[in-house]
Amino acid sequence: MNKIVVIGSANTDLCVRTPKIPRPGETVIGGDFRIIFGGKGANQAVAVARLGGNADFVARVGKDMFGNRLFENYQADGLSTKYITRDDNLVSGVALISVDAKGENSIVVAPEANARLSTADIDRAMVAINEAQFVLIQLEIPIKTVEYAIRKAYSAGAKVILNPAPATKLSAELYKYIYLITPNETEASILTGMKVENEADAAVAAERLLNLGVENVIVTCGAKGSLVCTKVGCDLVQARKVKAVDTTAAGDVYNGALTVALAEGKSLHDAAEFATCASAISVTRFGAQDSVPHRCEVDAMLKEKSLNTAI
Repeated sequence: MNKIVVIGSANTDLCVRTPKIPRPGETVIGGDFRIIFGGKGANQAVAVARLGGNADFVARVGKDMFGNRLFENYQADGLSTKYITRDDNLVSGVALISVDAKGENSIVVAPEANARLSTADIDRAMVAINEAQFVLIQLEIPIKTVEYAIRKAYSAGAKVILNPAPATKLSAELYKYIYLITPNETEASILTGMKVENEADAAVAAERLLNLGVENVIVTCGAKGSLVCTKVGCDLVQARKVKAVDTTAAGDVYNGALTVALAEGKSLHDAAEFATCASAISVTRFGAQDSVPHRCEVDAMLKEKSLNTAI
């Protein structure tokens, strides 16, 4: 089975449902409160594991109760914890999440141990990276570590998938090491310096990223779908119509699923179809890793579309 290495953040999400997201200075009486495992890196790693990928997770957590629970959760999902470092001086990362009645969310993250994920941690994981077909990484860890990991993975022969979230400007020289970058519309705007509000804008932004040297671009556009772009052109993969309950980890599930599908040899278009189904299922559930579907669920949704198309 083709190995996937996920490098990124690990958090515990403290989530509250609320009728609306508070304005500055406003107090809102919320409802349901849950403690849920999250962090962009961990969400993507768990998605890879649940969807059938062979995953190693490179991360840093504290030696606290949250860190202990995170380890237990990853192991229960069949995720390798060999390259997760326990930090003696910092607690594990925490995210404070409010989810409104429409399923939209507001998130504040305290990185803590995530902020200490270092180039030395990447070096310790090189055994796995050298064996990997794909390395999936995000921007919720220090940018110096991200850039180092991308270069090391590229040199090792792995295909790098970068989910540029939370968005920040990247070194122009870095793009040539990236096999696939997956911004949403907001992130594409920040990376390219142009407004991205529709499919036409997304295509122009993707072209700019391709011209910087990245091999492939997928711009995720929420309910509109995802635009798959190569140097040959762009192809829109339609979103699935579902009733959204919580969009917290939708992008993370998409990226984990996308990587699994690509590791299985699917085309970019077919991988995006698979990822679209996985993320559609995730938004119908509350929480981050609690919302990550299993492989049988995604295969069932794909089969359903295939049957409908045949009719």
